Amino acid sequence: MAKTRVQYVCSNCGRISVHNLGRCPKCEQYNTMQEQVINPEPSVSSKHVNRGLSIQSKPVKLQEIEGGLDERIPLSISEFARVLGGGIVPGSIVLVGGDPGIGKSTLLLQMTMEMADQDESSPVLYVSGEESEKQIKMRAMRLLNQPGTSQQPMPDDLYLVTETNLNTILEHVQTVKPEILIIDSIQTVYIPEINSSAGSVTQVRECSSRLRELAKSMGVAVFVIGHVTKEGAIAGPRVLEHIVDTVLYLEGDRYQAFRLLRSVKNRFGPTSEVGVFEMRGNGMIEVPNPSEAFLAERMVNAPGSSVVVTMEGTRPLLVELQGLTSPTQFGNARRTPNGVDFNRLLLVVAVLTRRLGIRLAEQDVFVNVIGGLKINEPAADLAIAAAIASSMKDVPVRADAVLLGEIGLSGELRWVGQLEARLKEAAKLGFRTAIVPRRVRGGEPWPKGIEVIEARSLHEALKKALKEA
Repeated sequence: MAKTRVQYVCSNCGRISVHNLGRCPKCEQYNTMQEQVINPEPSVSSKHVNRGLSIQSKPVKLQEIEGGLDERIPLSISEFARVLGGGIVPGSIVLVGGDPGIGKSTLLLQMTMEMADQDESSPVLYVSGEESEKQIKMRAMRLLNQPGTSQQPMPDDLYLVTETNLNTILEHVQTVKPEILIIDSIQTVYIPEINSSAGSVTQVRECSSRLRELAKSMGVAVFVIGHVTKEGAIAGPRVLEHIVDTVLYLEGDRYQAFRLLRSVKNRFGPTSEVGVFEMRGNGMIEVPNPSEAFLAERMVNAPGSSVVVTMEGTRPLLVELQGLTSPTQFGNARRTPNGVDFNRLLLVVAVLTRRLGIRLAEQDVFVNVIGGLKINEPAADLAIAAAIASSMKDVPVRADAVLLGEIGLSGELRWVGQLEARLKEAAKLGFRTAIVPRRVRGGEPWPKGIEVIEARSLHEALKKALKEA
């Protein structure tokens, strides 16, 4: 009998070691090495004969391949369709991640119920490894039958099953032959032939590979729900994100109503696209005009408030930025951002202190993005600086103005991309003024309906933005 061997695999990056290390030498993360028993028998990969996408394959000319951009499964949830690039691509595999309780299962169940309720639609199979069929039925009844509304029947072509054995799941797929397959979640699915627990690096990698082969060979659209770590990344090896075609993150504060479905990888559409939803009792309700929703509770002419137009994929969003300065009660002043990058906040504060002479060394600085949105692009630098300066001077920013511009270390304003689309969105929502960086060379005329004020430096922009000017 062959001797059983043991190896250790990093759950973060997949590095393999023969020693149990406290720190992974590749990703330098602590306590990520997991024990894995190496079976001397032939591995599951070698036991299966048909490991390719099909039994027989041959090269085909590109012009002879049928299909195109129009071959997508339409979605009635337009925000979901926007993030996917226009609809569901048959044979694709989509990974959906997010914090616990953020609404991943609710959104996918709502999507599958609407897909199964469409006329002449193929069956939809929902596989859950965390809930029973009765629990899913209770959630489906809550989504369909709200108090005060007419009772709606359950869809006929939606099948539910509670199963974690991938071999059994594949048998159910062969029986039902669904058009869409939901796996909730990938960390609960396992292959019996592999000697490791569900959720381990080997199990997640092998199960994802099997599901990818299923999607490509049968043309089934597979949606996989994945857990996230404390840092907010998809749990398991990074190879999981390379296997799938699309990676979506459902973001938002659990104590706020808005949810943002963000695309960080998409082989069939634009990346960084965002869909906005509102969590209600009857499920995830799409927000057709997110800019108006983010600015609904804005206090006009309040010091420390400014508006920026940020680009989320191809969509411009108007967001309120709030800044607050307060004399510090401790030795070191605090810098507390919520929704903006910490390093960008430090840069803006340093430029305000050094180039404009605003004394922030003894002030606690707080910056908040309303609505739970996270802004990473430097185009929000000017709005952040205006909110901080407005709070420090106790002077409001012009209520009808949006501010756009990246701040350099010398205090200059630098150009931002897609400025025309941003200005058109601001004019559509009633803003009459935009303060932007000065153009180095001439270009197309500014959009109509909004007055564009160009500024060369941060000092010049703040003089035009604050009402005391």
